[in-house]
Amino acid sequence: MLRKNWWKILSVFFLLYTFTAGFLGGVPEKPILNETIRNLYFHVAMWMVLMIFLIISLVYSLKYLRHNRPADDICAVEFARAGVVFGLLGLITGSVWARYTWGDYWSNDPKQIGAAIALLIYLAYFVLRNSLTDPDKSARISAVYNVFAFAMLFPTLWIIPRLVESLHPGGMGNPAFNTKDIDSRMRMIFYFGAIPGWALLGGWICSLRIRIQLLSQLNQESNV
Repeated sequence: MLRKNWWKILSVFFLLYTFTAGFLGGVPEKPILNETIRNLYFHVAMWMVLMIFLIISLVYSLKYLRHNRPADDICAVEFARAGVVFGLLGLITGSVWARYTWGDYWSNDPKQIGAAIALLIYLAYFVLRNSLTDPDKSARISAVYNVFAFAMLFPTLWIIPRLVESLHPGGMGNPAFNTKDIDSRMRMIFYFGAIPGWALLGGWICSLRIRIQLLSQLNQESNV
C-alpha cells in the first residue's frame, strides 16, 4: 500500500507544511504587501499547477489524435478540468489579494483580464464537448480545440500582459518577484511545499476521476 500511495502521503505532507509554515513562518517586510505576501503560496502556486495540468492535458490530446485511444481523451479532459479549477482558484485568490493591495477585487488589470480570457477559452472547450452527440467526433474535435486553447495561453497570460503597464508583478515597469521581494524562507515553502503539494493533490483527484470514467466506459461497453 505504501508503494502505491507514497505520492498521496507526500501531497498531504507538503500541504500541511505549506499551511503551517506559510501562515506561521516569517516573511519579508514589504510596503503595501505586508502580510498578504503569504498569498504567494496559494495564488501563484495555483497558476503554476494550472500550467502543469494543461500541459499534461495537451500531451494526452496529441496522443489521442495520433493513436485514437479513448483513455487518452479521458485523461485530457480530466487534466483540463483540474487545470481550470486551479485557474478559478487562482483568479479568486488573486482578487482577494488585489482587494488588500490595490483597493478593489477587480481593477481591469491586464493580468486579470488575460487570466479571465484564458479560462473562458478553456470553459468553451467543455461546452464544445457537450454540444457534440457523437463520442468519437466530440473527442477528436475537442482534442484539436485543446491544442488551440493551449496556444492561446501564451498571449493571454504571458505575452500581452507583460507588454503593457500593470499593477501586477511582471508588467512593464513593474518587475516580477525577485530576490528583493521574497527570501530563502519563502522560496523553500513555495518551491518545496506549495507547488508539489497542490500538484500532487490535483493529480490525486484526477486519478480518481479518470478511474471512474474508465469504469463507466467499461460498463457501457459491456451493456451494449
